[in-house]
Amino acid sequence: MTQSPATASPTPGAAAVFALAWPMTLKAIFLHGTVVVDGFLVSALGEGALAAMGLAAALGGIVLGVIFAFSHAMQIRAAQAYGTGDAVFMKSVLVSGLAVSIVIGIVGVAAIALGGPVLIGMLAPTPLIAEQALAYLMIFTVVILAEAVGQCIASFFNGCSRSKLPLYGYLISVPVNVMASLVLIHGYWGFPEMGVAGAALGSAIAITLQTLFWIVLLWRTDGGLASVHGWHNSTFGPTLRRHIRFALPIAATFVSATMATHVCSLIYANMALNDFAALTLIAPWNLLAGQVAMQWTQATGILVAQLLGKHTSEATLDLFLARAWRGAFVAALIVALIFLVMCLSLDWIYPNLEAETRTILLGFLPILLIIQFPRATNAICGNTLRAAGDTVYVMHIFVWSQWAFRVPATALLILYFDASAFWILSLFLWEEVIKFPAFHRRLWRGDWKHAHVAA
Repeated sequence: MTQSPATASPTPGAAAVFALAWPMTLKAIFLHGTVVVDGFLVSALGEGALAAMGLAAALGGIVLGVIFAFSHAMQIRAAQAYGTGDAVFMKSVLVSGLAVSIVIGIVGVAAIALGGPVLIGMLAPTPLIAEQALAYLMIFTVVILAEAVGQCIASFFNGCSRSKLPLYGYLISVPVNVMASLVLIHGYWGFPEMGVAGAALGSAIAITLQTLFWIVLLWRTDGGLASVHGWHNSTFGPTLRRHIRFALPIAATFVSATMATHVCSLIYANMALNDFAALTLIAPWNLLAGQVAMQWTQATGILVAQLLGKHTSEATLDLFLARAWRGAFVAALIVALIFLVMCLSLDWIYPNLEAETRTILLGFLPILLIIQFPRATNAICGNTLRAAGDTVYVMHIFVWSQWAFRVPATALLILYFDASAFWILSLFLWEEVIKFPAFHRRLWRGDWKHAHVAA
């Protein structure tokens, strides 16, 4: 039976954001941590196997990145529908989101099947690595198709304030992935020894189970939507087009961020070895530790979308956002403290690193402490504006700050001025400074409080 929007408190506060954010944070950590675990398991096979897995995962990751980008848009649109309490709107969002995500998955798998062998043949350093990478990639297409369905359902759950349900799926898939991959890579207990392909098959088994679990949960919580008649925008065609118009700017924002990161990473390869190593090592820390503040701000956006769907008063919106904003600063402080502990523990965490690399990492500390606060407040603004449907404006802020500033500045500082890693990392801080007035001016103008999100 379809659940109705939560109405326990007319003005949700930090506790409501926390209740939504902590399962999302753990889910994100599990998602990114699984990649690290897979790499660790495959590392026992040698550098060639790691190269094969990395090559195949990079190609498959492009399609997954697009699926994840659209699933974020689905999360916000589902929150808007959930806030209205309109079952037709909720069904329309769910079916439209699934349609878009499944089409992306099918097109991506078809592109991999047609172009994957050629690309791998061109990029792989040896025929053996090419063979292993292709075997991994072909099995990995199952992961792509399963995630096309699963991530859409998980985002729908998040938008409906049921963020624990996606987390339960990861509590199943992560241990299954580790055990299945370990057994299939090495051929334990009578199973075939598949090497790199075993890691892909382990992931495919785990993600398929996870998606099936979410489908069952969806039927139990929202199965009533199947009997709802009609579409939010008269018929399915206009409904689907409206969903795509909403989702495209958000998806483009995430895809642009991923591409900008990859381009900058390629430029980093021209730096001195110790500088390059330090930037490479800090990247996963940024990704994992940053989830604490990032998921808080995303949860804030979900609740804003729900409140707008309920036509909440301006005073209530202002009160909620003030509470959520204070919580975002606490989350930013937690992330800053994580980096403080990390930088002061470098000798213990990375005992085998060269002293120069550890010195560079320690030098990052001022930037890592300061950046968390403008990043958190910018994210609050961005997610609030997205929740109100102001997605194109937010996209422009991200795209221009990345491609008109950070990427060219990175190239200029590295290729022409031979700048140190400290100054390259500082570009991320300056990017947040550049985005700050554009975000806050738009938010303070207040138009978002009158958004008609049910359109």
